[in-house]
Amino acid sequence: MSTLTTLGLTAFSGDAATNVTALVKQILRFVLVNLGRVARLVVIVAVGVVTLTATIAVSAPKVAELSAAHRFERDSISLPELSERSYVYDRAGELMATFLADENRIRVDIERIPRSVIDSVLTAEDSAFFAHQGVNARSIGRAFTANIESGGVAQGGSTITQQVVKDIVGDKDQDFARKVREAVLAVKLEETYTKNEILEHYLNTIYFGSGAYGVQAAAETYFGKDVSQLSWAEGAMLAGIIRCPSGCNPFRSRGRAFSRRNTVIDALVQTGRVTRREGDIAKFTRLPAEPTRPRTPDDYFVQEVQQQLLADERLGATPTARYNRLFGGGLRVYTTFDPGLYLQAQAARNGNLPDSDGDGTFALENDPLTGLSRFGTAAMAGVEPRTGAVRYLLGGPGYDRYPFDLSQQQNRLIGSTFKTFVLTAAILNGASPDDTVDGRGPCGDVPGYPDDDPPTNFGGSGGSFNTLLYQTQKSSNCAFLRLNQIVGPEKVADVAKRMGVTSTLHPENTSMALGTDPISPLDMAAAYSVLANDGLRNPIYFIDRVEDADGSVVFAHQASPERVLPVNVARLVTSVLEANVESGTGTRARLASGQPSAGKTGTTNNAYDVWFVGYTPQLATSVWIGATGANVRLRFGGGGDAQGGRAPAQIWGAFMAAALDGEPIERFAEPEPVEGLGRLCFETERRRCPRSR
Repeated sequence: MSTLTTLGLTAFSGDAATNVTALVKQILRFVLVNLGRVARLVVIVAVGVVTLTATIAVSAPKVAELSAAHRFERDSISLPELSERSYVYDRAGELMATFLADENRIRVDIERIPRSVIDSVLTAEDSAFFAHQGVNARSIGRAFTANIESGGVAQGGSTITQQVVKDIVGDKDQDFARKVREAVLAVKLEETYTKNEILEHYLNTIYFGSGAYGVQAAAETYFGKDVSQLSWAEGAMLAGIIRCPSGCNPFRSRGRAFSRRNTVIDALVQTGRVTRREGDIAKFTRLPAEPTRPRTPDDYFVQEVQQQLLADERLGATPTARYNRLFGGGLRVYTTFDPGLYLQAQAARNGNLPDSDGDGTFALENDPLTGLSRFGTAAMAGVEPRTGAVRYLLGGPGYDRYPFDLSQQQNRLIGSTFKTFVLTAAILNGASPDDTVDGRGPCGDVPGYPDDDPPTNFGGSGGSFNTLLYQTQKSSNCAFLRLNQIVGPEKVADVAKRMGVTSTLHPENTSMALGTDPISPLDMAAAYSVLANDGLRNPIYFIDRVEDADGSVVFAHQASPERVLPVNVARLVTSVLEANVESGTGTRARLASGQPSAGKTGTTNNAYDVWFVGYTPQLATSVWIGATGANVRLRFGGGGDAQGGRAPAQIWGAFMAAALDGEPIERFAEPEPVEGLGRLCFETERRRCPRSR
């Protein structure tokens, strides 16, 4: 039996380098199991001699390769820009959400990183960092000895500079020649950058597990705080994770994380960076139990901001460039979102939506075809007339429950809220609120309807020949169907488009005046805001400005108001809609504070969709209620069909009362009186209306 066999080792044959490596491993395994601490050190020295001798022997044939190791494809190196997450803020500068892709990172200057973190990392990874010039000839041996002495992994072999080089080069091949090349580049890196620049880059680059890259993201993920607030125990835990980001993660392996942290604390004590008492206290600190994740886009408003940025060529010429800029460019996106208005809208909806449990939804009968359950909800949108800023979106019951944004979709019929565009077009073309039009029903004289199914007024009302003001207050279908023909459907559609409607309208459809084209709640709020702003249209916008990581403005919103209606036309229409809230179909939207408001109700056929859209000088808001899927007839409380003048108007009134609470009352400007056209009528093959004067 050979000496090796006696010692429990195995003889090898084959490649010399492989044999040496395997032999050294077996010697070490035998030593660690069978010898005490003092004997271990003796054997370490012996093994070092054996290893050095063997290395020289097996490396002799590769002298040519090693001598050329410093000559390779990369002869210079620089610290690259780091990918870091972007932030979204509301109008007050409060954080709303975080845009991040594969790497959750936020760069932080080294001046903000405390000694508790820096010293812990240096102790664990490269205690001589500030003494060497990129490569430490003794680091491998010293790290090996330190690890044996501590009974764990206290130090690594490569310097921090070499680790930075390895990360930049991105080559995972660890052959001997590659190590030499990394060493050459490490020296060059330290000739180009200061120690603090290299250390700052490293601390912002290193992966800490749980998706966190860099010390700032790690501080937030593990401790829910800024890196500047980390204690010695917390800094040591992060330093301990670097070598084993998965296995030493406290959320996955608390035992290993605890042991690794305490190993770093012991090293801090041994090097005099902390006192024994501070170290003992740090060891009693509990490990974090749950991660703190950055809030990713989970809101209708933020989702819209994201889509706009991904389509904005100011962030890049290609979709890929824009994606990388948004999710890795460290942008700061400042939006128009008002969290106070959003919460008030949510409270008004949840508190006034019929048949609801207070969660913004109401149950509907199961789908008769599939048997699946269905539910309805309300959507809202708010636009500031004087600027065009979108102040909030309430796109449904919540993005987590229903991710499709109902406040911007364009597949909901708007009912009689469209009559406002017909009224506006009429006044723009010379009519007055005091002019009269035939509102009697049924109105079979309107072209486009079959003789046996003429249109009627709501509820079969007979109607009357009366003023535009009166017909608006009664929301007379027949009056507005006739008025649409008198003014011209193309002119009506043009007015709606100029005021802000972006969806397709069909003027060839005689019923357009009754809201048979789908328009989104946001478009309706935007269009009505033109009336609140005396005919001046401010295009709606969500983003005030975007800054890069250094605070430089990438782009900012530029106001571009456009006059789309004469001042007096807007004021005349407002006077009619204000009267509608006071004594028409919109009385439930009246504000108890005395703040004047104007608006129009809307109810579609079969009560599939019910609306109220209104405004004050400060804010234009739309409210829609309906089913989330296919059309479903709405009947609340077991009663008759739902109507826009009930729940939608009530929600609108409750919201606006809260939104304007404490604000000074602003009244609408009085319009100049106009003569008008008198009696408005049109001729058909069936009969001749009285002529206009």
